[in-house]
Amino acid sequence: VDIDVLRRKHVLLLISDLDISLDEIQVLEVLYKYERASSSELNYEIVWLPIVDRSAWNDSYQQKFLNLQSIMPWYTVNHPSVIEPAVIKYTKEKWRFVKKPIVVTLDPQGKVTCTNALNMMWIWGNAAFPFSTDKEESLWKSESWTIELLVDGLEPNLPNWMREEKVICFYGGEKMEWIESFTSATKKAAQTLEIGLEMVYVGKNNAKERVKKISGLITEKQLSHSWQDASVWFFWNRLESMLYSKTQHGKTNDPDIIKQEVMTILGYDGSEHGWAIFFLGTTEMVRANGERVLSSMQSFEEWEEMVRQMGFIPALRKHLEGITDDHHCTRLILPGISGGIEERVVCAECGRPMEMYFMYRCCVE
Repeated sequence: VDIDVLRRKHVLLLISDLDISLDEIQVLEVLYKYERASSSELNYEIVWLPIVDRSAWNDSYQQKFLNLQSIMPWYTVNHPSVIEPAVIKYTKEKWRFVKKPIVVTLDPQGKVTCTNALNMMWIWGNAAFPFSTDKEESLWKSESWTIELLVDGLEPNLPNWMREEKVICFYGGEKMEWIESFTSATKKAAQTLEIGLEMVYVGKNNAKERVKKISGLITEKQLSHSWQDASVWFFWNRLESMLYSKTQHGKTNDPDIIKQEVMTILGYDGSEHGWAIFFLGTTEMVRANGERVLSSMQSFEEWEEMVRQMGFIPALRKHLEGITDDHHCTRLILPGISGGIEERVVCAECGRPMEMYFMYRCCVE
């Protein structure tokens, strides 16, 4: 098509290599198609710029490019070779494109309004339009740490559960033995207290095949609800996006509850143990790592009376505060991305500063 199709529109430059995941394409496709189907004033186009090493180009790369191009409903360049070396250099040096896809937004006058809008697209979808840095900042000002922000419509039963005032538990991990023990002990405690409880397994980041097997066993044994592949991927991707977005916009001196909670969950996921977070209503919340929350549920009779006096969430929180761990360290594994990464991170359990390392991962399955 002629370049005129982009005239007087907001343009989103999707910049990636040929390893862009199908999950990312599918989520973007939902946003893109919704924008076209709705009668709203959203008026943007997406153009894919595939960044490749020309010297290594071969037939398999050509096929991969054609396959990706065929499943993308938006505009793409005719061939990666039409992207000038100077443009590739600019995307890497100025827009900090490395490996992970980015979306650079241009307003109708062609001015860059955000060097990576992908984070806000994952967090708020089309509500973040026109995907500018100013819009991102204003959206964060109106957010607070709630169950809706954490789950973002991924659990269709959530509105009903909240209306019925049930305790809702989201949990993750990859050890089946822990999952069975935890779900059994938690359901037993809820039964004793005669309170409504719903549990949802949200998997583990970057462990697609293992999580798929675990989800199958959870469903087969009727241990709890369990999300499918796409929901698990989106949940963890959104959490990482929240952290990167907050890092870019946060004021370092101000305490940021959302950022702290996101980093805590990502830290739990980085450890070898499970974790759980309980909600009652929109904001009443308590969370803990796998060892602490399992021991709490297994010794439920110790704090049962407290529950009857102050309620489930406050009683569990008070009980957890009284537990001391011999070993309480967590680790936080994050992929490199444009926009920098947090220089100072504290342990989610003990509050001490953590050392910074770079970790290169391959074949995460």
